[in-house]
Amino acid sequence: MTDTVDLFVIGGGINGAGIARDAAGRGLSVVLCEKDDLAEGTSSRSGKLVHGGLRYLEYYEFRLVREALIEREVLMSAAPHIIWPLRFVLPHSPLDRPAWLVRLGLFLYDNLGGRKKLPGTRTLDLRRDPEGAPLLDKYRKGFEYSDCWVDDARLVTLNAVDAAERGATVLTRTACTSARREDGAWAVTTTNSRTGETREFRARVIVNAAGPWVSDVIQRVAGANSSRNVRLVKGSHIIVPKFWSGPQCYLLQNHDKRVIFVNSYEGDKALIGTTDIAWEGRAEDVEADPSEVEYLLDAVNRYFKEKLRPEDVVQTFSGVRALFDDGQGNPSAVTRDYVFDLDETGGAPILNVFGGKITTFRELAERGIHKLKHLFPDMGRDWTHKAALPGGDIPKADYDAFRDQLKTDYPWMSRDLREHYGRLYGARTAMIVGDAKSLDGLGRHFGGTLFEAEARYLSAHEWAQTAEDILWRRTKHRLHLSKAEQAAFAAWYDDTLAKVA
Repeated sequence: MTDTVDLFVIGGGINGAGIARDAAGRGLSVVLCEKDDLAEGTSSRSGKLVHGGLRYLEYYEFRLVREALIEREVLMSAAPHIIWPLRFVLPHSPLDRPAWLVRLGLFLYDNLGGRKKLPGTRTLDLRRDPEGAPLLDKYRKGFEYSDCWVDDARLVTLNAVDAAERGATVLTRTACTSARREDGAWAVTTTNSRTGETREFRARVIVNAAGPWVSDVIQRVAGANSSRNVRLVKGSHIIVPKFWSGPQCYLLQNHDKRVIFVNSYEGDKALIGTTDIAWEGRAEDVEADPSEVEYLLDAVNRYFKEKLRPEDVVQTFSGVRALFDDGQGNPSAVTRDYVFDLDETGGAPILNVFGGKITTFRELAERGIHKLKHLFPDMGRDWTHKAALPGGDIPKADYDAFRDQLKTDYPWMSRDLREHYGRLYGARTAMIVGDAKSLDGLGRHFGGTLFEAEARYLSAHEWAQTAEDILWRRTKHRLHLSKAEQAAFAAWYDDTLAKVA
């Protein structure tokens, strides 16, 4: 049996999930196909920021920064549970960019995007202000500015959830094994890697949002061509115990003109990154190497009194960003903008997506769909700019007030558990808790804030099919459970949920 759809989207990262959501909300029939788990590639391996990209100003990417800053405001309203404000401290180093240039950049950053919700930049006396306490005494002046945190993997999943609730079919661990033009449409075959099941689809349009694999889909799967190319750039991060007091994060200038983010992470940890290295290998094989770990530790130790050592590193992760190849030699200078390539050969269009960044995914999706308007003249209007993502529909997008409501609704929960549910699931917390009136009602406790009820919810509603899907991408429980607790959860999952996932 062959299913007929308007749009067949390849790639379950942020761009593919965003496009599927946008299209489904316009009334198009959509299939989203991902060969692995949602966000398993690049989209779960970012610096976890919704930001304009302060350093892009140095490369004169003013339009990109402006659009990203505008999107920052849109996304804060759409998903206030997984996106929230941060303040970054930028210590001034006289050996790097001059203070006037930094201040000019921050002035532009404050004003390019019509900032309404976040406080602006202020100058710090690092000898007196508490934000300077962890820093070496030689850093006397600094600046503090605003950006936002995001749970990147959940952002992808929530887009997929919204797409599915608007009628899209979401297929995970299902590769598009072939696509051929046939009588003005695409004949598409998919294969599920877990079950071996194959399915046939007839699609009016293919959207290729495969990220690092975009060229592979064009050439190997679809047998097509494109004049566009991607530049694969490897970015690595390290996770260490948090080594300073206060909610602030830090942005450090390095000698090579790169900047390093030092972010509070998961309460008691710090996320440090990223590197920018040209990558020539398979995207599946990427991992942080010792030289990158050393590079990040050296950058931090140049600024902070407490010195980090390799043995302080709790975990590393690395991702490959598929950037549009604009011919720049320096990986840091390669544009983070996106480009579309629409090939309508034989009356069977394929829209290839090159580049992009997580902050501008919604706009990318909207503009990508605009490229297809002539093919679907009756589709609905733009809608995502004012729509909440699942769980984000809390009153007035005010998370602090929502936190108080959770305390009233669930007084029997610990503060950590309420915050965990609130930050990941927002207004959908009740779907996990159900009729529970005590911790016993949440089922088996695996350690930390992980209870059986959450695992069952993720398996039933968010395509979690392995213990790793839950412990690392849908949540970050892996960072808070011992090895024994992780093993116990994996054994329970395999015995109870894996058979129905």
